[in-house]
Amino acid sequence: MPLSSPVPRALRHTRAIKLEAFARDDGLWDIDAHLTDIKTIDVTLASGPRPAGLPLHDLSLRLTIDRAFVIVHAEAASDAVPYAGFCDTVGPAYKGLIGLCLMKGFRHALRERLAGVLGCTHLTELAQILPTAALQAYANDVLDTRDGDAADPRPDRPFQIDKCHALRADGPAVALYYPRWFAGPGAS
Repeated sequence: MPLSSPVPRALRHTRAIKLEAFARDDGLWDIDAHLTDIKTIDVTLASGPRPAGLPLHDLSLRLTIDRAFVIVHAEAASDAVPYAGFCDTVGPAYKGLIGLCLMKGFRHALRERLAGVLGCTHLTELAQILPTAALQAYANDVLDTRDGDAADPRPDRPFQIDKCHALRADGPAVALYYPRWFAGPGAS
C-alpha cells in the first residue's frame, strides 16, 4: 500500500543511498555503499556557495567480507564534501572496521571506532545499514534460506525466523510458510 497523497510541496533536498553486493572471483564479497545529498536550490555553506544540483555529499564506502561476514578490507572515498580538505581526509579511519563481523556487535563497534569526530557522520551512518544489506546479498547464495522446502529434514530452523515482525515464530507467516517451525497457538 503506497503512502497517502501529500499536501502541495516543493522538493528541496534529495539524499540517495545505493548499496550493491558483488561476489568476487576469490570467494570474497564486496558491499559497495554510496550516498549523495543534493539540493534543488542554491545554498551558501561556510565554505562557499553550492549551486543547485551539485552534490553536497558524494560519499562511497566499500567493505570486503568473507563468507562469515567478517570484514577483510575497508575503504572510503569522499568525492564531494562541504569542507574540502577536511571532510575528505577521514577515509583511512574506515580501515578500522577490518576484523569486525557484520553480524556480531558490528553497530556497537562501529560507534566506538568511528562515531563523532572519529569519522564522518554520513559514512558512519551509511555503514550502519551494511549488515542487513550483506544478509540480503547472501540469502539464497551463501546462506540457505530453505524457502519453499517444507520437508527439509535439518534440525536447525531457518536463520530468518524471529529476525523480523513478519517472520516471528508464533506468527501466521511462519505457520503458513515454515509450519515445522511454527511456535504459536495450536503448534504441536
